[in-house]
Amino acid sequence: MTTRTSSLLAAALLALAPAASPAGTAPAADTSDPAAEDLRPPGAFESIADESERSAALFAEASRVLLHPRCVNCHPSGDRPLQGERGAVHEPPVSRGVGGSGVTGMKCATCHQEENFDPGRVPGAPHWILAPRRMAWEGLTAPEVCEQVKDPARNGRRTLDQIVEHIAGDELVGWGWQPGADREPAPGTQERLAELIRAWVETGAVCPD
Repeated sequence: MTTRTSSLLAAALLALAPAASPAGTAPAADTSDPAAEDLRPPGAFESIADESERSAALFAEASRVLLHPRCVNCHPSGDRPLQGERGAVHEPPVSRGVGGSGVTGMKCATCHQEENFDPGRVPGAPHWILAPRRMAWEGLTAPEVCEQVKDPARNGRRTLDQIVEHIAGDELVGWGWQPGADREPAPGTQERLAELIRAWVETGAVCPD
């Protein structure tokens, strides 16, 4: 771990320390969404004075979602999707095909409908599809994913503002928090991830080391 990374982690932990209540008063009630709090909000990083370091720390927090199995399994480096918490190769055998929607006779939508089918443990969401190979996150680090997200040649020709819109509103992205069956959801919420990515963009879109 680099000195800079250690400093970022220390600053982030300091930001999470609860503020002391004035004498004679009780702490304010916690009305936050418990699920959202699994992922720290942008405000947790305000104590990092250097904007570039704060930006890098924001993406590092967001990468907890991007590198979670719910996301990586659909961003594989090979031709077959992954499944489960350990990224096992998809069974039955399938291939990404043209456009990432499967091959003739084995299209993704044949099994994956627009919503989860929990009795059969078959996940589903609108437009179920593999991310293009150029958007693979399998085996990458947070800094590598960050550079990829910023690169129009590897992010679907999107601007950073369009990346924020995609994360905030795409239904297939949102499936990561509603995976059905007994699958572990991604940390936080879709809204919280969008907040972090928006704050990252607004602070210069700096990648962590």
